[in-house]
Amino acid sequence: MRGMNADSRSTRAGRLAAPAGVLVAVVAAFAYVGAVDPNEPGHYPVCPLLRVTGLYCPGCGGLRSAHAFVHGDLPAALHANAVAVAGYLLFAALWTVWVVRAARGRPPRLDPRPAVMWSVGALLLLFTVVRNLPFGGWLHP
Repeated sequence: MRGMNADSRSTRAGRLAAPAGVLVAVVAAFAYVGAVDPNEPGHYPVCPLLRVTGLYCPGCGGLRSAHAFVHGDLPAALHANAVAVAGYLLFAALWTVWVVRAARGRPPRLDPRPAVMWSVGALLLLFTVVRNLPFGGWLHP
């Protein structure tokens, strides 16, 4: 890169260290879930809400979804937990924005408006309620 001295390259590397560390952690987690099948009993704990109440929480099926996603089976990932798949894609988009901003020397900025946060909460609540109703069986993991 022309016009960049060693100091500016090292500061850029420093700015990219946090997003790189997060990426390594996420890739390691997905690699583990991809290798250790959550469909096999005994590898992961059972959801406490499901065990106690028999109700599916918004996260139920998330590990099975991640496992299917890692193996490229998008229909199975969506069936296990569609909200989790949306979360993976949202994470990828936000992480990319973070990297671009860090590379340009800008601070990461995530300042969602209250309406956005309430909307996300309402969608998660709606997802949870529908997947636990008789007609929401197609959302069961």
